[in-house]
Amino acid sequence: MNSMIDNIDTNEPNKPSRKKPMFPVHDRLRGYLKNHGREVKLPVSYNDLLRITYSLPLKDKKGNDTYWETVVYDMRDWEYIRNGLVQMYAILKTEGDLTFTSHLDVARIDYCSFGNSNPFRIRIVNKYNDNYDHYYIKIADASRIYGLELEHILSPNRITYLTNQNTLVEEHIPGIPGDVFIDQHLSDPHTNKIRLAKEFVKFNERCFVRLLGDMRSYNFVVDITPDIEDYQYRIRAIDFDQQSYEGRKNLYMPQFFKENYTLVDLCAKLLNKESIHQYQTEERTMMAFRVASSRFRLMELLNIMSKDHISVPEKLHQLRVELGDYFHNPQFYKCSSMGQLVKRQLKQTLQKNLKLIQKNLGKIED
Repeated sequence: MNSMIDNIDTNEPNKPSRKKPMFPVHDRLRGYLKNHGREVKLPVSYNDLLRITYSLPLKDKKGNDTYWETVVYDMRDWEYIRNGLVQMYAILKTEGDLTFTSHLDVARIDYCSFGNSNPFRIRIVNKYNDNYDHYYIKIADASRIYGLELEHILSPNRITYLTNQNTLVEEHIPGIPGDVFIDQHLSDPHTNKIRLAKEFVKFNERCFVRLLGDMRSYNFVVDITPDIEDYQYRIRAIDFDQQSYEGRKNLYMPQFFKENYTLVDLCAKLLNKESIHQYQTEERTMMAFRVASSRFRLMELLNIMSKDHISVPEKLHQLRVELGDYFHNPQFYKCSSMGQLVKRQLKQTLQKNLKLIQKNLGKIED
């Protein structure tokens, strides 16, 4: 793979599809979710939350409009929804232990009509100390579920989510939204820009290897952890709608989005080609370790994904041609689904690292 610096092209028009269709969760994927504890009975459904009486625009702390609206329900529906949402939080956080639900309440429900998933954001508050937490309820979309599951298996981050028929429940992923971080924190003298640039290279690699698209700055967060005398950074995806949907190869590489140019420019200024290659290799090695340790679950998922339809034929054709040309590998041209492309992409990008791991494990066993 060429250096990130060589691939910078801020003039290239990379625009994801304006509206991605929802793809149904078929029986094979539903069986996988049940086997791995993701499909459970939930007290409230996405459709229940659609019974909105009225809504109010939600503004941020500076008084600016957001894409969210705070929704209100008729009192006849509210008690049922409120109790169900508190129970759902317990299912998400404590596997259904309702011991602590008496001091929890629903502080607010927000709805977003922007984007593909039209999520509800639930704010749960502790009545004793006013501490609050969030989670999200969305329409269960197969491509998004594949994205969440691949993130759980292949990334350094564990993902908690549950499904029930057409309802998808996701935990809140903490962090500073990427666009906010760039605007308000990047120029902070305490920000270690070299470590941030290193993490962006690794994030770019993770997205491309598992074909997660549309990682513009507002679709990921920056998680900051204090470390010895400094800070460590982790960039985490928060939007998985564009898992293996788009046809353009560059839409799976965050470096090509104009919204991320500030971070790309940071990499170009602070990192040389040798360092970038090192960080890319480090990330692929860690992904290869995760593949090795979760290979049975991953293969089960990819075999189901390979028989599913989570894109449209013209995008599938475009992506397999672009990846085949990029890697000079005609095996990509034979893929008949996005799932097969993900499987081929993982083999293409991680095979060398997996062989080294297997070789070293063999030496240890001897």
